[in-house]
Amino acid sequence: MATTDRHAVPLATLALAHALSAAERGLAVIPLSRTKLPALRSPHRDEPAPAPCHGECGRPGHGVYDATTDPARIRALFAAAPRATGYGIACGLPPHHLIGIDLDTKSGTDSSAALRELALRHLFTIPDTVVVATPSGGRHVWLSGPPDVVVPNSAGRLAPGIDIRGAGGYLVGPGSRTAQGVYSAVPGTAHLPVAPCPPALLRLLTPPPRAHHRSPAHPDQQGRPGQQGQQGQGLVQFVLAAHAGQRNTRLFWAACRAYESDLGDTLTEALVEAAVQTGLTEREARSTIASAARLTQHNADA
Repeated sequence: MATTDRHAVPLATLALAHALSAAERGLAVIPLSRTKLPALRSPHRDEPAPAPCHGECGRPGHGVYDATTDPARIRALFAAAPRATGYGIACGLPPHHLIGIDLDTKSGTDSSAALRELALRHLFTIPDTVVVATPSGGRHVWLSGPPDVVVPNSAGRLAPGIDIRGAGGYLVGPGSRTAQGVYSAVPGTAHLPVAPCPPALLRLLTPPPRAHHRSPAHPDQQGRPGQQGQQGQGLVQFVLAAHAGQRNTRLFWAACRAYESDLGDTLTEALVEAAVQTGLTEREARSTIASAARLTQHNADA
């Protein structure tokens, strides 16, 4: 790849060096283009009706499914993508089972403040870990998850401006150059180990167990607690299943999902009643639901 200085190291070579360094830490990588998308095109792009393939065909070009820590395979991927200017780090893979907390700034919200509020409410602290600064002024906080928990990708579900990179997703690695600028590790964090995700935060990031739903309520029963249809009943049951140490977290999670589905006002009394049955006071329950409403931007006063 051409550069402005004929003596400068090509960007693809720099990206490869950074990718190999990440792989030494056990992080599986893929080459990225300046758009932050995988640099290799799908080998099935010209097929009229391609069958789903996650790399079983043996050819590169399957995005995050190409991710590897094998230096020889990494070099081969970058050789096939000479215009790569960065690299992506696959989340959810062993040994780190990486979880990325993406604190965005483009939405105009203070995502860092939202994360601090969540931490105060749910009594967890973000540990010292790798933090990557993005060209737009955001932050990627790296955490590791347990091997038996699958954290899904999400955008704004935890709080406005906070995106989650989990299984099947990837983070732009430090040292990558994109059309917006360079991603770089925040000073003092580059060589830190990836810290475990706090259990209270992990509970917020993982979906609830699938509930056994009752049949949908008759239309004239829609206003009764616990009779708001399958989704509402599932959220209420999720709160009722909480034990000590989970009650506030589960209520907050359920209330967020309710407001995101425009069921917040309908389900409020049912969620309060369920929370009180688990041991919370009515005041605590209503405060938690109000916080969920504000964080999901469904509070009319927000």
